[in-house]
Amino acid sequence: MEPLNKIAVITGAGAGVGRATADEFARAGYDVVLLSRDPERLERAASYARSQGVRALAIPTDVADAAAVEAAADRAERELGAIDVWVNVAMATVFSPVSKLTPEEVERGTRVTYLGQVHGMMSALKRMRTRDRGVIVNVGSALAYRSVPLQSVYCGAKAAIRGFTDSLRSEIIHDKLNVRLTMVDLPAVNTPQFDWALNKMGRRPQPVPPIFEPEVPARAIRFAAEHDRRNVWVGYPTVQAILGNRIAPGLLDRYLARSGYSGQLTQEPKPEDAPSNLFEPVKGDYGSHGRFDSRSKPRSIQMFTDRHRTAFWGLAGLLAILGLHRLARRFDV
Repeated sequence: MEPLNKIAVITGAGAGVGRATADEFARAGYDVVLLSRDPERLERAASYARSQGVRALAIPTDVADAAAVEAAADRAERELGAIDVWVNVAMATVFSPVSKLTPEEVERGTRVTYLGQVHGMMSALKRMRTRDRGVIVNVGSALAYRSVPLQSVYCGAKAAIRGFTDSLRSEIIHDKLNVRLTMVDLPAVNTPQFDWALNKMGRRPQPVPPIFEPEVPARAIRFAAEHDRRNVWVGYPTVQAILGNRIAPGLLDRYLARSGYSGQLTQEPKPEDAPSNLFEPVKGDYGSHGRFDSRSKPRSIQMFTDRHRTAFWGLAGLLAILGLHRLARRFDV
């Protein structure tokens, strides 16, 4: 018998945007399968989902391990039923200039952020192909289009996700599958990553304002799962970064060389006992939010503009050009 509710798998569901997305899908009536490394945080997320009256299955999983992701997909379908939506959120990053990175750090960050999504796409498609239905949502970033200093590992992985996603989308079209693949690109979000990401800068990192609460991308992710969109860009800063880089990438190179370091670092020294979740999960009662609630926006006009795209694109292009012109005048570049 088919389950009454649709079933959604969310990776990175223990904290940050993944946790907010798990909560969003549960509140919308989806049964949820939650993948992340820390069992205790994952079970707390599952408990919240069950309090919303849906089934929830917590499966501790390192998405960098393809066999573990495949095993989680098998268990999800065995215990809950056919997967309708698969959302790839899990990520890891390092705040560091390239000169201070080790090959092991680059490999690990890439395996989690890039290969983690690849593994999710492959496991989801394997099952959706046989039923000729389903939706895969990949969570990208404005930084996949416009890289910034100090986050080369993350920017490179997100750009790679774009490439893999576009290739797979064409293959799905070629095979005439009724499987939809969409990508949601995010702005700066108030999540715990700025407290537990490996940081070699000596000062505490911060998202570059304007900052959005994680519920904003969570709503966008569910919107993308339920509507026929190739891409969803969340927040005007994402639109500005993507369109601005198309128009004047060299200008942005020089602007970020001047402001990209200070914009991502606070004046607070990094604590000597600062945790790092790159190779092992950080223990603790982390949720979807980070420490920037007082500076974060609870909503974005992006969802409105996505529903009214024709009028918006003309205005967005004009605003991007005007913004770049002001930057050029301000920084004399």
